[in-house]
Amino acid sequence: MAGESDIRTGIYVGGRWLAGHSGRSFESFNPADRDEALGTLASGDAADVEAAVQASKAAYPAWAATPVPRRADHILRVGLGLERRKEELARLMTREMGKTLRETRADIQEAIDFAFYMAGEGRRFFGQTMPSELPGKFSMTLRAPIGVVGAITPWNFPIAIPMWKLAPALLAGNTVVFKPPTDTALCAVELVAEFIETGLPDGVLNLVTGSGAEAGEALVNHPDVRAISFTGSLDVGRHIATQCAQAMKRVSLELGGKNCLIVMPDADMELAVEAAAWGAFATAGQRCTATSRILVHEKVKAAFTERLLARVARMKAGDGLDPDVEIAPVINEAQCVTVLDYIEIGKAEGARLLTGGTRLTEGGLEKGSFIAPTVFDAVSPTMRIAQEEIFGPVTALIDFADLDEAIAIANGTNYGLSASIYTRDITATFEAISRLEFGVVYVNAPTIGAEVQLPFGGTKCTGNGHREAGPQALDEFTEWKAVSVDFSGRLQRAQMDEE
Repeated sequence: MAGESDIRTGIYVGGRWLAGHSGRSFESFNPADRDEALGTLASGDAADVEAAVQASKAAYPAWAATPVPRRADHILRVGLGLERRKEELARLMTREMGKTLRETRADIQEAIDFAFYMAGEGRRFFGQTMPSELPGKFSMTLRAPIGVVGAITPWNFPIAIPMWKLAPALLAGNTVVFKPPTDTALCAVELVAEFIETGLPDGVLNLVTGSGAEAGEALVNHPDVRAISFTGSLDVGRHIATQCAQAMKRVSLELGGKNCLIVMPDADMELAVEAAAWGAFATAGQRCTATSRILVHEKVKAAFTERLLARVARMKAGDGLDPDVEIAPVINEAQCVTVLDYIEIGKAEGARLLTGGTRLTEGGLEKGSFIAPTVFDAVSPTMRIAQEEIFGPVTALIDFADLDEAIAIANGTNYGLSASIYTRDITATFEAISRLEFGVVYVNAPTIGAEVQLPFGGTKCTGNGHREAGPQALDEFTEWKAVSVDFSGRLQRAQMDEE
């Protein structure tokens, strides 16, 4: 391990910023202007992960023995620190991730809200008491930490999603090695700096920037890491699940989505159009909850489509620091190519391109990774663009004849994260709530917009059953311990008849 550094290098281990084992580095760029390099960070490898895990392991006993309300105090103060720096960090995030300033402020606010919420759980770290079947015996349950946790996060919510993992993991008494994406590593550095400012003991939280192939793989496979929390793509999630299964390691996965917004004939049309445009094209469609399918009743399909196209035509693309911009760049050139490839797939499958479908390179956008907001029509539910997560500013219009057909189409993918229905009909509302196979269901609200007090996660290939946010977030990072105290003064045998 190379020596200690005087600057925030991206590798923070055992209370020190380090230059990294390999000496290699990478740069963070502005996706709205690829000529703008924002900073250089160390490219961590397996040796850096080893050092981080050992620091976490050494810090674990004392941290696990720290009273939960005291652990919660650190989380609270991180929220206060983010609150003080909200505008500064939002501007950094817009430059590093690309989404609009309005959205990055919301990203920071979500992290603040969750820090405050989870700090409150420090005095609500409840177990349960329950009666024993035997006299003179007391039974209860307690939450216990797991050990060293690896947190691997995506680039689309560079501070909110890490906070969803770090806050409950640390509150529960675990120590953490945090591996952020290289695309938004500067935001991760600033978040860790806020934890450091609270006086968090050395080794409790460690940071290793670097690639998933090196740092991420080493973290997943380290024998001393007892749990992995990962948010990202389905393919990578499957790989991580396989690796963790071999080691009998706790793993929590929040993966992709193929989310839908259902527009019934009695819907408030203007509201539904606004929700569809916002859900499909906010963050350039780079949300796991993005509205990538819009299911519209055949009676209102023509009117809805006309209004949607008019709304999309008014969306301005550009640098997210411009307050008038609604269409941000996609994160990097590789993602740009992926999205454009999917657009070509849609056309080849026979879908009709109504608007967009091209890269934007004029009006000052030539140095960024911009794609015009894209709407397809005449989409069959079985087409790849209606089945696979694109993670870009692309949505598909699909018509239906009745609610039963809409629900069948909505449920007809491998994913089950977020669904929305716009209707004034109480029967349709509760039929949708009951029958939609999604972890998050909205009525007369967009598919995007999670709130911190509600559990977040999905069904089927969206994840493996865990939930982030809400009180359920603690389940991801704790073990349940059943405790019984026999004060009868004699040996009692459960389930056996008394002689």
